[in-house]
Amino acid sequence: MLPGTVLFRNVSTSSYKRLSYPIHRTAQLLSRPHSTTFDFSSFFFHNGTVTQELEPADIPPQQPVPLSAYRPIPALTPARLLGIYAQLSKSRLTAFNVLVAMSGVALSPLPTTVPVLLSTALGTALCSASANTLNQLQEVPYDAQMARTRGRPLVRRAVSPAHGAAFAAATGLAGPALLWAMCNPTTALLGAANIALYAGPYTWTKRRSVWNTWVGAVVGAVPPLMGWAAVGGALVPSAAHPVGAVLLPPFLLAAPAVVLENPLAPWALFALMFSWQFPHFNALAQFVRGAYAQSGYHMLAVLDARKNRLVALRHVLLLTGICSALVPLSGLTTWTFALTSLVPNAIWVRAAWQFNKFGSDAHARKVFMHSLWWLPVVLGLMIVHKNNVDWLQWIGLRGVDEEEEVEHRS
Repeated sequence: MLPGTVLFRNVSTSSYKRLSYPIHRTAQLLSRPHSTTFDFSSFFFHNGTVTQELEPADIPPQQPVPLSAYRPIPALTPARLLGIYAQLSKSRLTAFNVLVAMSGVALSPLPTTVPVLLSTALGTALCSASANTLNQLQEVPYDAQMARTRGRPLVRRAVSPAHGAAFAAATGLAGPALLWAMCNPTTALLGAANIALYAGPYTWTKRRSVWNTWVGAVVGAVPPLMGWAAVGGALVPSAAHPVGAVLLPPFLLAAPAVVLENPLAPWALFALMFSWQFPHFNALAQFVRGAYAQSGYHMLAVLDARKNRLVALRHVLLLTGICSALVPLSGLTTWTFALTSLVPNAIWVRAAWQFNKFGSDAHARKVFMHSLWWLPVVLGLMIVHKNNVDWLQWIGLRGVDEEEEVEHRS
C-alpha cells in the first residue's frame, strides 16, 4: 500500500477501495462547510478520488504481536466493579438527572415524606443507569473511534457485553419497580418510558438523523415530570377532563385535591428542561464535531454548523421567555422570578449571540460552560420564589402567630 493513501472497506458491497489522496488533506475536508443537503458519506471521503478496487489478497498480512505487548488483567475487586458500574451509568449524567427530578419534587405544592424522596432519587438513578448502559452496549464500535469515549468499560473490555447487559437489565427492572412500589404507577411508567426512549429511538437516530438531538431533549425533560408525579402531582388538569378521562388510565388522572389549579405547572418544568438542552448540547457538539464526524454520527454541528449555532441561540431566547412568562403564569413561582431570572438569562443570551455570530470553538465553550451554572441557578431561584412559601417563617424569622396576624390585617 502506497504512503499517503487510505484503505476503505465498503460494508454494503464488501469491496475494498484505495483513496489516493494525501492523509493531511483529511483535516481540510473536515474543515470545509457542509449543508444537510449533501450526501453524508461525502463528509468523510472525497468520492471522486477512488481509483481502483483492491482484493482481500492485496492486503498485507497482520504482523504477530509479541507476548511482551500484553499485560495481565487486574482483578475485578468489588471497588473496581463499583467504579465500572459508575462508568456504565455515566455517573455525572445520572446525578444530573436525579438533581432535575428533585427539582420537580421541590417545586410541587404537595407535601412529601423521606421514604418517597429517597425512593424517587434512587429510582431515577437506576432508570438512568439502565438507559446509559443500554446506549453504550449499542455504541461500542463507534465509541472506540472517539478519544473521549474509547476508555469506556465495554470498549476496553473491562467487563463483557453480557455483564453489561445483565447490569442494564437489573437496574432497568429495579428502577421502575421501586418507583411503582414507593411512589406511584405514573412515576414508574415515566421512568420505564425514558429508558426505552433513550436506548431505542435516541440511540438509533444518532447515526441516521440530526433529529436525534430533539429526541434526546425529550428524554432529558422527563425527570422533572417524574419528580412532580412522585409526590402525587397530576400531569393532566383533572380527572373530569373529557379527553383525559377517555384516553388515559385512571391512575394517571388520580391526584390529591391540593394541587395547583393551573395545568401548566409540570409542563413549564418540561419546557424549561427541553429547551435548555439545545444550547448545552449544540455548544458541546461544536468543539467535538471532529470526533462525531469520525464516528459517523449525524449531528447538526457536523452537517450544518451555521444552523447548529442558530438553534442554540433560538432556545436561549426561548428560555428567557419561559422564565419571564410561562413559569410565573403556571403558578410555580411568583412574578418576582421573572425579574430575578433576567440576570442569568441576559448573560447566557449574550454568549449565545456571540457564538452565533462568530462560531468559534472558544465561543462554543463559553456557551457550554454557561449552561452548567445557569440551570442550578435558575432552579434555585424558582425554589426561592416558589408560590405560597413564607421563607421568613421557614427559616424561623417569623412565627406562625405573626403570619396569622398579617393575614388578619390584610
